[in-house]
Amino acid sequence: MLLCESLRNDKAELKKALEAKDNDLKIAKADIRDLTISYDNLKLAKMVSYGEKDVKSARQRLSKLVREIDKCIALVNE
Repeated sequence: MLLCESLRNDKAELKKALEAKDNDLKIAKADIRDLTISYDNLKLAKMVSYGEKDVKSARQRLSKLVREIDKCIALVNE
């Protein structure tokens, strides 16, 4: 009888510990979800905050790459 009562107590303690861990896991998953959303918003804000100078520079680099690709295509076609 004592062994049975002891096992019941152990089971109850383990059940409480499991519930606590499940709760911790739910909180951690919610934190990860919130942080992921915040990170995505930060990336978007950074992309939007580029100034005109950065856009102009990016366009120039892209134009240069397109010209180089056109030259390569012309050489392949010869």
